[in-house]
Amino acid sequence: MTYINTVTDGDPGSKTAQMFARAQAGYGYLPNMVKAFSHRPEVMEAWNGLLASIKSGMDLRRYELVTMAAAKELRSSYCMLAHGSILLNGHFTAPELQAVVEDVDTSPLNETERAIMRFAAKVVRDATSVSERDVNDLRQRGISDGEIFDIVAAAAVRCFFSKTLDALGAQPDGVYHEIEPHLKRALVVGRDIDAGCDLSRSA
Repeated sequence: MTYINTVTDGDPGSKTAQMFARAQAGYGYLPNMVKAFSHRPEVMEAWNGLLASIKSGMDLRRYELVTMAAAKELRSSYCMLAHGSILLNGHFTAPELQAVVEDVDTSPLNETERAIMRFAAKVVRDATSVSERDVNDLRQRGISDGEIFDIVAAAAVRCFFSKTLDALGAQPDGVYHEIEPHLKRALVVGRDIDAGCDLSRSA
């Protein structure tokens, strides 16, 4: 599951127990990513608050595309699978999403979305290489300075979460084995999916 032990607290009023209960209720199982934060549930709480504040000004599709671009640069299978699953819900078919993952420039996206994903990837790959020209390119596509901030913030915070999970050895949950095989192979860019039991049936 992870390289560090998962805290199990018998006190249902503890922050860790409450975090586990919320995750169980929301996902129907306890994700490995939540277990990774069991020693510091207050950090997960702060992360959720930060993420909510960034997402509040963004269209869901744009946020997810930015996150996918960042996760691919970070080689985060967990985040690729999790956010790819969200995009499969009303935004893309499996073949369409696979095309986005494999090559943004030839994918079924519009030019603005392609530019946003390239920009987000550059932020993660080497933020010092981002130039005023890169920002002006987004402006010329009708993206406001506030929206540019949102894109940068969404890409930058993914570095914290993805690197935390991977450094602690958190594998993507077994439920992601249910993704269409060709797409699943494209989304697994780093750590393999948990080979254990079907986590959708476990606590």
